[in-house]
Amino acid sequence: MKQIAIFASGSGSNFQALVDSVQNGSLQASVKLLVCDQPNAFVMERAKAAGIPIFAFRAKDYKGKEEFEKEIIVELQRREVDFIVLAGYMRLIGPTLLRQFPKRIINIHPSLLPAFPGKDAIGQALEGGVKYTGVTIHFVDEGMDTGPIIEQEVVRISSGETRGSLQDKIQHIEHELYPRTLNHLFLTNGYLMQ
Repeated sequence: MKQIAIFASGSGSNFQALVDSVQNGSLQASVKLLVCDQPNAFVMERAKAAGIPIFAFRAKDYKGKEEFEKEIIVELQRREVDFIVLAGYMRLIGPTLLRQFPKRIINIHPSLLPAFPGKDAIGQALEGGVKYTGVTIHFVDEGMDTGPIIEQEVVRISSGETRGSLQDKIQHIEHELYPRTLNHLFLTNGYLMQ
């Protein structure tokens, strides 16, 4: 069974979906740690309720990314973490973590990459006037949402779609697709990790 750490910065709806999937047995993994760069984020409450250890930090308390990523690595190694799973973590992963976890850091993004990378992908899709967007699960590399794609699912943008309604559609897909894709990845020992 893979040991995972989940990195999150916000309310933690994807964090909760992953924890629920572990608890109901549909995701064969063990959540060893939540890493959060926003110590007041609601995801911290979710982790406490689930009994999951937390490493919270403020980037501004460190000299730079390398310094806090080294501290994160100590926490991950202590818990023998196999994979890092990003679930709304709003920081670019730096070379320190990438070198330590090559092809073992996974992200979920609310668009059909390579379309609409970066922040506010839902807003970008609405402003772009496209008829379809979606969800992408991918390995993390040094770029902004540029790593190898593992899985995607299309979401149709309806006439009169609002940011809220589109976000609800996307999150519904995310909460099913992420655990299912991770489970397949873990059970096949990294089917796209070549």
